[in-house]
Amino acid sequence: RCISYLTIEHKGVIAPEFRAAMGNRIYGCDDCLAVCPWNKFAQAAQEAKLAVRDDLYLPSLVELAALDDAAFRARFAGLPIKRTGRDRFVRNVLIALGNIEQPTAEHMAAVMARLDDEAALVRGMAVWALARLAPDRVQELAGRHFSHETDPHVRAEWQAVLHG
Repeated sequence: RCISYLTIEHKGVIAPEFRAAMGNRIYGCDDCLAVCPWNKFAQAAQEAKLAVRDDLYLPSLVELAALDDAAFRARFAGLPIKRTGRDRFVRNVLIALGNIEQPTAEHMAAVMARLDDEAALVRGMAVWALARLAPDRVQELAGRHFSHETDPHVRAEWQAVLHG
């Protein structure tokens, strides 16, 4: 149930009941730190290596969803995010995209592009995000993707959104 665990450590499919609660969190959560009474004594770190990099502050979910493995490794070189791996990271990005309240055409295009991803974990979350953002397009896109899908988890995602 811990969002930090789900986004960083959990290797598989994130259970549907936790996806909406993840909101736009793609790596970690920090809600526990925010409410911890001991943190009222915390001070901001002054070390440069602990400062947020400009290119990582409020990144575009569309750009993050499009990362292939090489781009993922390059973007997050030397950072702990890299240890989650590209597929789990993009899984999390797709959940965040699926939780957008007012999606744009750009958001939809990013999700639809991942329906053909090499990683089954990514394809499955793209199906879920598609159903959240454009339920009216599910039938149409299922016709193109479901019949060719071989992974049982991705097929289960399609079945859940088609017969939900």
